[in-house]
Amino acid sequence: MGSSSFGNYSAINIIQFFTILLVLVTSQPPPPPPPPFSSSPPALSITTDKEALLSLKSQFLVEIPNNPLSTWDQQNLSPCNWSGVSCTEQRVTGLDLSGLRMAGSISPYLGNLSSLRSLHLQNNQLTGKIPLTISGCRDLMTLELMQNRIWGRIPHEISQLMQLQILNLAGNQLSGEIPSSLTNISSLVDLNLRTNNLGGSIPSDLWRLSNLKLLDLTINNLSGRVPLSLYNMSALVYVALASNNFWGELPPDIGITLPNLLGLNFCFNRFTGTIPSSLHNLTNIQTIQMARNFFHGSIPPGLGNLRNLEIYNIGFNRIVGNSGLDILELLTNSTRLDFLAFDFNLFKGEIPNSIGNLSKVLTKLYMGGNDIHGTIPSSIGELRALDLLNMSYCSISGEIPAEIGLLNELRVLGLAGNKLSGKIPNSLGNLQHLIKIDLSRNKFVGSVPNTFTNLQNLISIDLSDNMLNGSIPIEILNLPKLSVFLNLSRNQLTGSIPVEIGSLENIVVINICDNMLSGCIPSSIGRCKSLEHLSFARNMLSGPIPDTLGSVRGLETLDLSANQLSGNIPLNLQNLQLLQFLNLSFNNLEGEIPGGGIFKDRSKFHFDNNKRLCSSLSCEIPRRGRKSAFIYILISVAALVSICFAIGLIWNVRKAKKTMIEDLFDDDQSGERKPQIISYKELCFATDNFGEENLIGHGSFGFVYRGVVQGVTMAVKVLNTAVAKPRKTFLAECGALRYLRHRNLVKLVTACSSLNSKNEEFFALVFEFMSNGSLDDWITGKRKHANGIGMTASDRLKYAIGIASAIDYLHNETEVPIVHCDLKPSNVLLDSDMTPKVADFGLAKLLLDDTDNHRFSISCTHTLRGSIGYIPPEYGYGERPSTAGDVYSYGILLLELFTGKSPTCEIFTEDLTLKSWVEKQFPTDVEKVLELDLVEEMNDYWEDEEEGRDCGKLESWRECLTAVVGIGLSCAAESADARMSIIDALRKLKNVEEILDKHRRLVDDGETIYIDS
Repeated sequence: MGSSSFGNYSAINIIQFFTILLVLVTSQPPPPPPPPFSSSPPALSITTDKEALLSLKSQFLVEIPNNPLSTWDQQNLSPCNWSGVSCTEQRVTGLDLSGLRMAGSISPYLGNLSSLRSLHLQNNQLTGKIPLTISGCRDLMTLELMQNRIWGRIPHEISQLMQLQILNLAGNQLSGEIPSSLTNISSLVDLNLRTNNLGGSIPSDLWRLSNLKLLDLTINNLSGRVPLSLYNMSALVYVALASNNFWGELPPDIGITLPNLLGLNFCFNRFTGTIPSSLHNLTNIQTIQMARNFFHGSIPPGLGNLRNLEIYNIGFNRIVGNSGLDILELLTNSTRLDFLAFDFNLFKGEIPNSIGNLSKVLTKLYMGGNDIHGTIPSSIGELRALDLLNMSYCSISGEIPAEIGLLNELRVLGLAGNKLSGKIPNSLGNLQHLIKIDLSRNKFVGSVPNTFTNLQNLISIDLSDNMLNGSIPIEILNLPKLSVFLNLSRNQLTGSIPVEIGSLENIVVINICDNMLSGCIPSSIGRCKSLEHLSFARNMLSGPIPDTLGSVRGLETLDLSANQLSGNIPLNLQNLQLLQFLNLSFNNLEGEIPGGGIFKDRSKFHFDNNKRLCSSLSCEIPRRGRKSAFIYILISVAALVSICFAIGLIWNVRKAKKTMIEDLFDDDQSGERKPQIISYKELCFATDNFGEENLIGHGSFGFVYRGVVQGVTMAVKVLNTAVAKPRKTFLAECGALRYLRHRNLVKLVTACSSLNSKNEEFFALVFEFMSNGSLDDWITGKRKHANGIGMTASDRLKYAIGIASAIDYLHNETEVPIVHCDLKPSNVLLDSDMTPKVADFGLAKLLLDDTDNHRFSISCTHTLRGSIGYIPPEYGYGERPSTAGDVYSYGILLLELFTGKSPTCEIFTEDLTLKSWVEKQFPTDVEKVLELDLVEEMNDYWEDEEEGRDCGKLESWRECLTAVVGIGLSCAAESADARMSIIDALRKLKNVEEILDKHRRLVDDGETIYIDS
């Protein structure tokens, strides 16, 4: 709850902030410059240029040695001698401060540099908005602000820069729409707005930029049809619209109307129709990227004429070949081809020998997820430049040709999900640059080749679901860089687990379940300090569970079920604070199950079918005998009843007092009578004197008990009076919940403000009982459905929408807006119907309007409000609670809901947060951050042994999940102004739900799956 920590902000960022502040306060300021941007030409000179530059310097903090801005000082009379400054005729015309890792913001005095022609501030850490005074730089031809942290809208004032040729604002946090006024800059040649948070559609009059050669709008939130006029901008050389929400069909004459086109990137959108044949008439084109759309039909003719082609990516569509895999034949003329992807389409046929005739500079080849059969031709060994080869999830049979061992540059080899057989060839040991190999789900036999010892750079290996025999090869366990994944599960391996397994000190996942391993689990497993998931289930392992596992502090999943393990459960396993799943079922374990640490809540642990294993109570009975145990229980119950009776007598003779809480439960404006306040005596009776058996939760706020009030099960939240200002927290929560009526808000039934049996202050709130616990319980795996399944993608989306609905209600639909201030999974509860309800309003704040129509908190304090990891950055700098702060917390919650990772997880350090971890994989590799259950759900979507796989299912699933993650990132933007509103977030989430529902209906009806607008 309220803490002095800065949540996601690292100590370095906080120090940096105060360093900037110290510089601004202590450094000698330059002479006051004239008002920004004077319209009188004689007022602007080299002197005003100098003053403007010093003003810029005053707001920058450079973090690299040999600070080039150190040459900028008042004593050096001419700024033309300063580092990064260019002059012509005694006026500053160029400023290049790129790549200096500068922090700070851009001074509005920039507008006084009226002769500036080029401004290069890219690759820094600048924040704030683009100053409106930029319109004063009337001669500006190049504006480079790429890769900073600039937020806000693109100012219309940029459109006054009529000489501008290059506008590069890529890699920032800009929001709003693309201003249509930009189309007034007829001189514009390059327009790069990629990787921002821009929304809306492409301006319809973009065609007015008749000189535009480069248009890059990749990775934004843009949507709608692409204006047809864009396809008539004949000067365009490169156009990239990838990773947005554009839809519609490409015009058939695109190759005629865009005759100069060299590069096209329309990946990750919702385009439909066929690939225009005219596109293949552009014989000079170098890049065609159309992956992850809904294109269908066959490859148009002319592909064999694209001799300059470097990238051809049409993966994840519904495209078919004209004649088998003729795409490989046609592209043999493209001798510059570096990247080829046609995976997860509808191609059928055998791989031709001509595959070896593809470009000798080809580095990446994706062709998996098609109906490819037959064998892998030996000519594959001719593609010596390949560093990635993926043929996974086809129907390829036969053996792996030894010639694959000739691909000396290969780093990633994926042949999973085929019908490959025979032995794994020794020649794979020649691939010394290999970092990842996946041969799972095939029919390989024999042992793992000894030559694998040569794969010294391997970080991930998956040989699961085969028929491999022999022992676990020590050669694999001694690979020095194996750190991500080792999966040998579902084979026929025998023998014992080598002690060398302890050499994998940096491994994250080890899965060797479903084999025929025997012997003991070596204690050396405790040296695998980075382990998060370990499974030795369904083998024939015996002996004790090594207590060294208790030192593997990052362990989240441990499955040792269905073995012959014996002895006690090591006591130190209770120290594994991150453990979410423990299965020790079907063994021969004995003794008492530990009761401390994580074992206090056993809902996520499985101990079934261990006949000699017992809990503390069941262990006690055999030792003392049933008779003595019965007497002990009887005495305890009698004592408890006596105590309750005595408390009741004392309480009855005590004069009842009216408390301030009664005012909160008077008749409301609707005339509905509120429930009467409840007494301390009634709560004692309802909760069996607050007995431990009724304790269902606790935290810094206090304790939550299950109680039966007037015949109905309720949740009784007893506030901890030892914390600061318990009365204030109590009144805040009562006040916030008094008139709230929403299906996604927990309902306050009644309350108690009184004195307890010790004559101390007592505060309690009585809520409707939420039988399915908190959302945090489901994220962490403490709770699952009766069938053992956790949350599905649809479940998570339903909860995300419910929570957003509640926040929208609090912010926008109550008479006085309410800010929750502590939104996190543990404060979202689930009722018997799994309806999510936001709870815990102890930090809630009412908002009032000030004279400028801005919302501000009643609170006059600037103490940090919220929980670590969910606190918005601006609260760390003293900003008052706001609706934007709740949106930030919601964004982090949304990311946690779909990644399964808490923002306070140990893997997140000063340099890595939950948000930045997700951003690194978004949007192209979002599967790498999704929770494992979601990834398995995806696999279930497209794994069907009898009818083949439906890539439409996979793509719809992936597209929707990517959209949800994008919403989370937009809500959690660093700047409050850059964040998506909760209304927009709710609308987009409902749109995703609509798409999934439509997809599900189409699947159920057996129709072809296309999702249009």
